[in-house]
Amino acid sequence: MIQKEVHLPITYLLENEQDILWGLTISTVGYQSVAPDAVYPPKNHPTRYLFSTEKGRILNEYQLLYIIRGKGNFVSENCKSTLVEEGYMFLLFPGEWHNYSPVKKTGWDEFWIGFNGINIDNRCEHGFFSSQKPFFHTGVNNDIVYLYQQAIRIAQEQKAGFQQMLAGIVNHLLGFAYSLDKHLSFVELDVFNNINRAKIIMQENFQSQISPEEVAGKVCMSYSWFRKIFKQYTGFAPNQYLLELRVRKSKELLTNTHLSIKEIAYTTGFDNADHFCTFFKKKAQMTPVTYRNFTQGRNL
Repeated sequence: MIQKEVHLPITYLLENEQDILWGLTISTVGYQSVAPDAVYPPKNHPTRYLFSTEKGRILNEYQLLYIIRGKGNFVSENCKSTLVEEGYMFLLFPGEWHNYSPVKKTGWDEFWIGFNGINIDNRCEHGFFSSQKPFFHTGVNNDIVYLYQQAIRIAQEQKAGFQQMLAGIVNHLLGFAYSLDKHLSFVELDVFNNINRAKIIMQENFQSQISPEEVAGKVCMSYSWFRKIFKQYTGFAPNQYLLELRVRKSKELLTNTHLSIKEIAYTTGFDNADHFCTFFKKKAQMTPVTYRNFTQGRNL
């Protein structure tokens, strides 16, 4: 016996000129549970989002979908056919042909939210999101489910400022997608614990002259592999990470102590005061003395 699909109300939203200036506007949000052997997409699918699993479709917006039960297939102009399972999110891109559907035997439960704006355009332009890699392995996560449910509730109520509230939720969802997928990929590589150990070693020893090569040895990794993985995981090369820790500590000492610039340089592990001043100015856009006067409330 074929079961019926279960739907929460699907909401389609309008945005005004002020909403657009916010940088992210939401066009649709919803949820549906597609039973095994059920028709997909459902017969009540709106013409605005006309979708045929025989022909696929092209949207003029981004959509972030989240599968929390079942599995299915996805293919797009820039991504070969891929099996999507529960615990995966995938991002649809405007102007790109795509097609997806649940496996008949399992069906699936899906959340989605559609959006546009310069914020997401900029993130794609800078490589955070790509149509060549539209998938994010996040696991079935209660926090993500809650965010989608909250978005549906806000979209239904449409109180003043609802677009801005929904934009915040989209940013949160994109952060989850990016961060959890990145984290799980390192867990699968079995280097997650080593990188965290390396970070702890650096945080405990950055005031000394410890080198990135020494840190790599302490976590039993070759330096070339350690440097590559550390940069992918933290966004910093190991040496850069040490320097960032030293600058952070120097800011604390400049604000809360009367140590001289030379004393602070050596205390935080810099080779000499000149190196410290040069690097500090590059990072803080001001000299250590100017930073101290500013944070201690002195007249400049």
